[in-house]
Amino acid sequence: MTDYSKMSEDQFRQMVRDFISENLPPEMAARWKKMYHPYKPDVVWWTSKLNEVGWSVPGWPVEYGGPDWTIAQRHIFEEEVFLAGCPALSPQGLTLVGPVICHYGTPEQKDFHLPKIRSGEIMWAQGFSEPNAGSDLAALQCRAVRDGDEYVVNGQKIWTSEAHYSEWVFMLVRTSTEGKKQAGISFLLIDLDTPGITIRPIISIDGGHELNEVFFEDVRVPASNLVGEENKGWTYAKELLAEERTFSAEVKRHKGQLRRIKNIARETKIRGRPLIEDPHFQRRLAQLEIEVLAHEATLWRVVAEEEAGILGAAPTPSILKVRGTELVQRLGALMIEALEEAGLPYYAEHDYFLTEPADPPGRPDAYGVSSDFMFRRSLTIYGGSNEVQRNIIAGQLLRN
Repeated sequence: MTDYSKMSEDQFRQMVRDFISENLPPEMAARWKKMYHPYKPDVVWWTSKLNEVGWSVPGWPVEYGGPDWTIAQRHIFEEEVFLAGCPALSPQGLTLVGPVICHYGTPEQKDFHLPKIRSGEIMWAQGFSEPNAGSDLAALQCRAVRDGDEYVVNGQKIWTSEAHYSEWVFMLVRTSTEGKKQAGISFLLIDLDTPGITIRPIISIDGGHELNEVFFEDVRVPASNLVGEENKGWTYAKELLAEERTFSAEVKRHKGQLRRIKNIARETKIRGRPLIEDPHFQRRLAQLEIEVLAHEATLWRVVAEEEAGILGAAPTPSILKVRGTELVQRLGALMIEALEEAGLPYYAEHDYFLTEPADPPGRPDAYGVSSDFMFRRSLTIYGGSNEVQRNIIAGQLLRN
């Protein structure tokens, strides 16, 4: 068993790179570097491959299968697998609901769900947002009424990522209308094959299918699927959302975008010279690169404070989320500009994944750029809109 605590960060990084080089099929890396939506067969295969060496759940406690990495090692791993074009691990199961089950689940829930999440056997969707409860998530109205040993669930969820190919969904449901609205919410696990569930696709502006509406009509769910205590779901959700926002720092994506922008700019010619040599373009690229480096330094400062147990009272997850998501959008815009007219065509992701044309129309390096740019407009909205995050930041800092 590898003792990761004795490895320097450089040694750990090299170990991850060696593993990727030996195990990641080049054709799979090529698909993922196009920045399209998750492709389930690749996600399942790569999760199972990582599970073989105990790396599929880097943020989990050791007793539940985590690899006992430091927080810094976890960030190094996330960065390296992204830059190498490894399939993205499903965050809904591995990063969000998995840790909640680890901390608050019953022994039966842990025994049933955790091995299947680690191996990639079961994919999860996140049932939080509703048509009238997005940024104000506590306003949700999807009801779960106790009926003997079951809950009867009625309502609707929206913007449910990957529900169309997930087997389970973790839900926030209203189990009480007494007192504060946050106090009547529970955390429920639901098998998506349960009768009464209807999933409708939402095709996003980039033409991709990642999002869905999910309807629940008299869906009967075993009461044993309740996580933790009834009406305490808001407490568990806040911890989950803090994790989601911290990893919305998106440093790994920024680095990937910077690398791709530079490669594109070397191929784009302006008056016969590569765009990368244009002084105006160089200034804009340098400014963004400086901001990415500053953002990364902030993330590593937070990592160091977390590992030392001295994290202050600042609303760090919200700060990282706001800055990280806005940088993704600005880098995407510059990539589109660097492609010039080649950045205008839309290359449908289903065409790429189903046919994988050897000689695509236009510039091969334009594949996925406009699609990713359009989809990433949503980054500043989901996970708690940036306007709401700024209110959280201001309120917390002013109180302190």
